Amino acid sequence: QVQVIESGGGLVQAGGSLGLSCAASGTTFDINSITWYRQGPMKEREFVAAISRGGNAIYADSVKGRFTISRDNAKNTGYLHMNILKPEDTAVYYCKIVQLKTNYWGQGTQVTVSS
Repeated sequence: QVQVIESGGGLVQAGGSLGLSCAASGTTFDINSITWYRQGPMKEREFVAAISRGGNAIYADSVKGRFTISRDNAKNTGYLHMNILKPEDTAVYYCKIVQLKTNYWGQGTQVTVSS
């Protein structure tokens, strides 16, 4: 069993930056992909970015060039560095990891970007 905890959310001004962490604990061997999603107010959950175990990353068009996904396999932790934040980035950000072909979700962390 894997537990996933996101952290790092908060309130920032537009144009600012924020870094999120996604820490996995428990049975953490063979962590495969790490994916970030977000769900804004009155919106459905959407894909943000993903990174494979080998470090290949993909991004949603809405965040490409502003967000960077990374991971530290030794620490069983994924990261999402968010730059040039916009009010439309306001959302609860969720981390999902895949371990042994099973999805594990965190509880989410709130990111609020003020105008």
